Amino acid sequence: MRKIFVIVLGVLLGLGILGYFGQKMMISETKKHSPEMEQNFVDGDTKIDIHYSSPFKKGRVIFGNLVPYGQVWRTGANEPTTFKTNVALTINGKNLPAGKYTLWTIPESKTWKIIFNNKNYNWGVSFGGKASRDESFDVVVVETNVINSDKTMESLRIWIEKDDNSNEYNLKLGWDQTLVEVDIDKA
Repeated sequence: MRKIFVIVLGVLLGLGILGYFGQKMMISETKKHSPEMEQNFVDGDTKIDIHYSSPFKKGRVIFGNLVPYGQVWRTGANEPTTFKTNVALTINGKNLPAGKYTLWTIPESKTWKIIFNNKNYNWGVSFGGKASRDESFDVVVVETNVINSDKTMESLRIWIEKDDNSNEYNLKLGWDQTLVEVDIDKA
């Protein structure tokens, strides 16, 4: 009886170790193909940090295919994109308190919804491939128009630009020939 217990315990321990290192290897491999990117924006006392994993186009049709229209996208690869601000902001007229958020989108061919969610998630999708966002934690949801670009962006880019003529910023997301942007003001 004791021998069986030791064997079962050994098998379970072995499977646990194999699972742990297998998960670490899987995460490492996926990040090779979608490297982690960091955008740090500073303007006076305003600091905004964006952390995301940037997948590549690799000849694929991105929006409407790899990233389906009308479905929540984790906006990048691997873990969800994070957006951290040290000051309250206004996003397309809606208040976003200082804090750390996950950034989600719902792409369509003509418009996108940009979603700031205050829950942290371990991974961006469930085992079934569906986005793991819980909409009850949404803080700001705005809709913006798609800008079609003549230039192709090979990898996903997320960045902030300051408007030269005002104290406004623009959060921009671009990949393939698609660009979307939202206006950001200090609250």
